[in-house]
Amino acid sequence: MSKRDDYIEKMKLQLDEANAKMNELEAKAREAKADAREKYAQEMGKLRQQSQMALSKLEELRVSGEDSWDSMVAEMEKIRDAFVHSFKYFKSQL
Repeated sequence: MSKRDDYIEKMKLQLDEANAKMNELEAKAREAKADAREKYAQEMGKLRQQSQMALSKLEELRVSGEDSWDSMVAEMEKIRDAFVHSFKYFKSQL
């Protein structure tokens, strides 16, 4: 397996793990009081959008050429970092 394939696989695994944890948090949020539940639902929607953006960027990375690989990796890592940061913040609010 190439370095590129390893990177893509590792990033996919990280995103899958974060999505699984989001599902767990979503279940906890459903148990919250009604007013908090609405706020959690809004935040969860934002997290889902970031997750979809990260998965889309990962797909772009998968089909990118060697000439754009380095810049795409940098973009992917920024998107992933923003997603992880938002996720951790949301989790701290529960």
